[in-house]
Amino acid sequence: MAKSSIGKESPNWELQKTVGSPKTFVYTRRRGYDIIRNPHLNKGMAFTLEERLQLGIHGLLPPCVLGQDVQLLRVLKNYEMRKDDLDRYIFLMALQDRNEKLFYRALTSDIERFMPIVYTPTVGLACQQYGLAFRRPRGLFVTIHDRGHVATLLKSWPENDILAIVVTDGERILGLGDLGSYGMGIPVGKLALYTACSGVNPQQCLPVMLDVGTDNEELLKDPLYIGLRHKRVRGQAYDDLVEEFMQAVTERYGQNILIQFEDFANANAFRLLNKYRDKYCTFNDDIQGTAAVAVAGLLAALRITKNKLSDHKFLFQGAGEAAMGIANLIVMAMEKEETPRQQAVSKIWMVDSKGLIVQGRANLTHQKLQFAHPHPELRNLDDAVRDLKPTAIIGVAAISGAFTEQIIKDMASFNKHPIIFALSNPTSKAECTAEQCYRLTEGRAIFASGSPFDPVTLADGHVLYPGQGNNAYVFPGVALGVIACGVRHIQDEIFLIAAEAIAEQVLEEHLAEGRLYPPLDTIRTVSLTLAVKIAEYVFRNGMASVYPEPKDKESFISSLIYSTDYDEFVIDSYTWPEEASKIQTVKK
Repeated sequence: MAKSSIGKESPNWELQKTVGSPKTFVYTRRRGYDIIRNPHLNKGMAFTLEERLQLGIHGLLPPCVLGQDVQLLRVLKNYEMRKDDLDRYIFLMALQDRNEKLFYRALTSDIERFMPIVYTPTVGLACQQYGLAFRRPRGLFVTIHDRGHVATLLKSWPENDILAIVVTDGERILGLGDLGSYGMGIPVGKLALYTACSGVNPQQCLPVMLDVGTDNEELLKDPLYIGLRHKRVRGQAYDDLVEEFMQAVTERYGQNILIQFEDFANANAFRLLNKYRDKYCTFNDDIQGTAAVAVAGLLAALRITKNKLSDHKFLFQGAGEAAMGIANLIVMAMEKEETPRQQAVSKIWMVDSKGLIVQGRANLTHQKLQFAHPHPELRNLDDAVRDLKPTAIIGVAAISGAFTEQIIKDMASFNKHPIIFALSNPTSKAECTAEQCYRLTEGRAIFASGSPFDPVTLADGHVLYPGQGNNAYVFPGVALGVIACGVRHIQDEIFLIAAEAIAEQVLEEHLAEGRLYPPLDTIRTVSLTLAVKIAEYVFRNGMASVYPEPKDKESFISSLIYSTDYDEFVIDSYTWPEEASKIQTVKK
């Protein structure tokens, strides 16, 4: 991550040093408005008088020099004045467009406060209102009509040193469905968390929207809609676009570039993951990231139930990509406990829109068929809970209120500590609330949710803090580890390692408070620990391409982490600092 992002051949190139020195400096040929209107370079009123004079911006700023701490105070005061979460989201995105360092300084100053705004649940509302909230384009929009020219289109992006891409086609945004190009808010938000939660350099991240149209009639009629105004293109033309995109980005940025698939519909998500996982450095967060965070919560819950995963019976509300990802990782974790695979599979049951998935039911997909067991057909979740008596129910179908009062009471009647995971996003799609779950089980339930819920005070005065099964515990740390080690293909074992690493950081005091995950304000430490565990695994198994192998992997990865502190500018445009010359020579 210590690479320069623009080569010397460009008239406005920047050279940054971010590794191996107590100070970070930037040499730039940009001057005047180009400086203060570039979010990577802009420091606002923190430019010193010398910098203002030499960079040609003296007089373009008020005379007072204000440090980043004072600027952060101003950001927080402005933030508090916003009337609702959407307004706060727009304010923060405007800050990101204006001053990148200050944006990430704000996020990392109180990640627990800001994550629900830049990520779930507010990002879902922001995507629905993206036409209204749209101020300035972020990321790359690749349309179905760009087939044959994707490589040329990529040249429009100003950065040459991209290490991570998050890409979506907008067909299944959270639990909100097809939002077309409005779904760009998801890659933008995910990559903001790459930086805020694990320190990946934002200039080396690229959000991408593959716009093939939308089947959402409301959007097609919306005068503010920013995407293609026709039905989704499917079939061979769609596959050709994705194939061309994958080839183009790896040719431009290198075979090791990390490509995260996000919010594709079920039919495409599994197919594309299976097609590309052994060919490129890629993963699907909805399948694999969700699986890791859910299994991390289950592993932490075992310290309360005092048994093994194979002692439990799991019932899923939903049988889509999230459910399949979680189920397969649970099976892998059980196998690690030395449970035979078929026995592990028999512990997992699923309910979809047509009822309990059982053998003999017509039109089951390959993914569903592996979890179809001999049993009479049941039409709904209520009947399945009463009949199967599971120890854990996991909601991932985005059906609000699916965990009814009766279901929760039934779970409490045959489990001392029923495991109830309402993982659907955003909050409006949650299967139940934390308060409902704790109240109906008299505080005995082990609860986790996809979106955040407020603490719940029980009748005896005990306060429980609901565990948020947030993918942000997983994908930023995985990205950091994969990028740092030059991993070429991401195996499922990496996500089980991630789940175990997260669960290990849950302390007994956290469990006593109802938490199944480390507090969000420790997420940067969680991500670093996760990245180090991944590094140890990939080097041990010959999956890393970085050479030589670092002896101290924690120090190695820590040295790559992006700093939110302002850079110092190298003013003299004629005399190069010795260190800058060395970097330019090595990296050009």
